[in-house]
Amino acid sequence: MTRPEAAFFDLDKTIIAASSVLAFSKPFTEGGLITKRAMLRSAYSQLVFTVGGADHDQMEKMRLFLSGLVKGWDVAQVREIVAQTLSEIVDPLVYAEAVALMREHQEAGRHVIIVSASGFDVVEPIGRMLGADGVVATVLEVSEDGKYTGEISRYVYAEEKAAAIRDLAAEHDYDLDASYAYSDSVTDVPMLSSVGHPFVVNPDKELRKEAETREWPVLEFARPVGLEPKREIVPSAPRLAALAVTSAVAVGGYVWANTRRGGARA
Repeated sequence: MTRPEAAFFDLDKTIIAASSVLAFSKPFTEGGLITKRAMLRSAYSQLVFTVGGADHDQMEKMRLFLSGLVKGWDVAQVREIVAQTLSEIVDPLVYAEAVALMREHQEAGRHVIIVSASGFDVVEPIGRMLGADGVVATVLEVSEDGKYTGEISRYVYAEEKAAAIRDLAAEHDYDLDASYAYSDSVTDVPMLSSVGHPFVVNPDKELRKEAETREWPVLEFARPVGLEPKREIVPSAPRLAALAVTSAVAVGGYVWANTRRGGARA
């Protein structure tokens, strides 16, 4: 009996041309969650992320800022804002090539899974809009009164992305040697190395070097042109349940892996 296969896609700068969480800075500000000053800092973080110049120290500062930013936010309000502005915010950022590739994998019988360091409450609606079969994303703790505590239950970043893929493969009996993975960042080398068919997409300088060394194929996606109804993909059946480690899920931000006290990754 043939084992099922999957195609794992990073989200930010692989499927969409921006940070998925930072893209919602404006509606979060309009909803009263972010101050004007914090929005300016978010815009700077987005700029650093977009040009690909964020080193470890810069990303650590971004982690501290964004993890502190969401602390105390009301979960229901965040979900409502994302639902109301999803099409307006995300649609113009989508790479047509990525959507076509996701559709091709589904037509070939593979499950398409989005694996992102961004928060589940942002990634899951995007996954549904794109017709993905499942989502693996960062999980933040939520207090009993429905507020984000700022603590992370699982940060799906770097090696943790690879671990999440292995967990999903064990659960659904995926043949990882026959599966595919796509990402733009060198931090996703563990994820790319987990499958038999890794592809790098618009890679940063470090990942391009890694791809040359490992002889991984390089894909170049053009500027995003947004979705069109004729290009929307239909999820394969049965649709997979989105993977969440706990029931308390929240927007995680583009944050670093050691948010939990005493602990050590979109």
